[in-house]
Amino acid sequence: MESLMAFWRSTANRWLYVAGALVIAGLIGAALYLQHVMRQDPCPLCMLQRVIFIAMLAVFTVAALHNPKRAGAAAYSALIALLSLGGIGVASRHIWLQHLPKDQVPACGPGLDYMLESFPMSEVLQELMHGSGECAAKGWTFLALGIPEWSLVWYVLLGIWATLIALKKPQ
Repeated sequence: MESLMAFWRSTANRWLYVAGALVIAGLIGAALYLQHVMRQDPCPLCMLQRVIFIAMLAVFTVAALHNPKRAGAAAYSALIALLSLGGIGVASRHIWLQHLPKDQVPACGPGLDYMLESFPMSEVLQELMHGSGECAAKGWTFLALGIPEWSLVWYVLLGIWATLIALKKPQ
């Protein structure tokens, strides 16, 4: 444990941000693999979770390139943590929809492309969070967890990671 703490203290924040960015890049790669190779088409809530992961990837990447001091690290980490909390909310809603009894699953709504073209953004976001029947379908699983459960795990871990970077004492 002491050697792990020594490693953490000796690692520059830039590399910790790079690690977070690489994890998310791997998650996006896995999502694209599931979509294009395994033919697991993403539902609207999956797409919203992807957008949040991509926003987190962008912040981790900018933070790595910027290599901020303590105040900047706190700002970047706060932004990542807020995005993580948003992701936790969306993933939790998705998990809840997947565990509803079949007779309580909402009907399938219009496709995301149609909603983006036809509705104001506030209504699109409201419809996305409401979810639809396609969001309740369970697809790929690994270690008994589906995609939204894994997303939830990664949102929590990445939020903690960003918070630990902010709390890290300067070298």
